[in-house]
Amino acid sequence: MTKTMKLTYTAVFAAISTVLMYFEFPLPFMPPFLKIDLSGAVILIGAFIFGIGPAITMAAIKDLIHATQTQTAGSGELQDFILICTLIIIAVAFYKVYRSKTGALIGCSVGTIAMSVMAMITNKVIILPFYIKGMGMNLEAIFDMCKAANPAIDGMSAYLFLAVFPFTMIKGILVTAITMLVYKRLCTFIE
Repeated sequence: MTKTMKLTYTAVFAAISTVLMYFEFPLPFMPPFLKIDLSGAVILIGAFIFGIGPAITMAAIKDLIHATQTQTAGSGELQDFILICTLIIIAVAFYKVYRSKTGALIGCSVGTIAMSVMAMITNKVIILPFYIKGMGMNLEAIFDMCKAANPAIDGMSAYLFLAVFPFTMIKGILVTAITMLVYKRLCTFIE
């Protein structure tokens, strides 16, 4: 594949993932500001086909475009970028060692777990403080929104373990499932 073709496909995948990011939905048992979109599947498929570098570029383009219309002061887009990069780096690195469908699935599974742990760390250290400052809210207001969806979320630890971790795991599982269903067909078509 030529550099021009790779660049073109990177742009196309970034555009598709950007459009998909606008189709987000909350989960009924999670805080309303945690929303799932399936744009990560496009980027993960792109990572398996074109490599980690182009996939990071796809994610950056998608999140920068989405940040122009952010409802989270940019914290949601920053978190999305960090987490999808965590997933693609681990999944593709694992797949390069074990080149099989099972290798890809295991890589995505390990990447999903790592992404979920990373989500907990970045939420506590970067994302929540950034969101609070950017949106002019306080931590208690955020926890109150969480309590409305799940009364057990009464503080930071409960938020991280009962909302952030399971939410990110569900998102990773959905992205992995779509990738496993579509990757081989799309790869064959592109080649």
